[in-house]
Amino acid sequence: MILNLVVPHTAGDPMHASKWLNCHLVDIQQRLADHGHRVSTPVISRILRAHGYSLRANVKQNAGNAHPDRDQQFQYMRQQRAQHHDQAHPVISVDTKKKELIGQFKNAGRIWCQEAEIVNVHDFRHDAVGRAVPYGIYDLRHNCGTVYVGTSADTPAFAVDNLAHWCATELRERYPRATRLLIEADSGGSNSARSRCWKYHLQGKIADVFGLRITVCHYPTGTSKWNPIEHRLFSEISKTWAGCPLVSFETMLHYIRTTTTQTGLQVQAHLMTTSYQTGEKISDAQMTTLNITYHDVCPQWNYTLHPREH
Repeated sequence: MILNLVVPHTAGDPMHASKWLNCHLVDIQQRLADHGHRVSTPVISRILRAHGYSLRANVKQNAGNAHPDRDQQFQYMRQQRAQHHDQAHPVISVDTKKKELIGQFKNAGRIWCQEAEIVNVHDFRHDAVGRAVPYGIYDLRHNCGTVYVGTSADTPAFAVDNLAHWCATELRERYPRATRLLIEADSGGSNSARSRCWKYHLQGKIADVFGLRITVCHYPTGTSKWNPIEHRLFSEISKTWAGCPLVSFETMLHYIRTTTTQTGLQVQAHLMTTSYQTGEKISDAQMTTLNITYHDVCPQWNYTLHPREH
């Protein structure tokens, strides 16, 4: 009787015996009651499991159609990384971490404590001290991360200013003789592969100022999880502050700076209070002033900015 009732609500994998339902046990119980059968939900559950049904959650596996140049781009990025490493030039991975509301708000995760900390019921923006925009730079060779916590908008100018600060401090400290720099970045966001502002500011604020030959390789759309900064830096920061409300910017900076791993990860953090305006436009005339070379392999994702002669 039970199996006959669930047939219209049954789904499953045609390649395996697993099946599941799109209805609730109480619905089955009510329909059985309508037919004069009184059966408890635990009994219904045992009967269903005996016939191959089980509780299931959605599984993210369908990534859509992969870009035809995806594999070629990954191979090319590995080649570029190896070349820069062999010549002792810096290779960095960059990205913006999830924006965080600063204040007495719930932070996912659990921590050991005697009493749970009380936080706001709702995550309303107007109740926040501010909104943090964490832009990260991860040095692959030295296993060092730097996070610039902005208080304004996540713009290309913000991203490049952070990179310029990193070049003036950490790059000169670790790579005093570097003439080249490889940047691995996602295809979207403040360091988008299509962003004119990103390329324009890289040229004027870093390539020209520091005399660096900057090669940028972007990860294809939908592959950002392979960007090293995601699983070597950002994930570790999330573990550090899991279950801890980010009540102030100083609290956030503290958690970032104290993030470590058994492999020796070291992290620095800086608060950036400069205000950035969105919607910046770069004209065709300004783009023609760039000393940029697009690579033969996947030019939409790979290009090099050379210092301009003054």
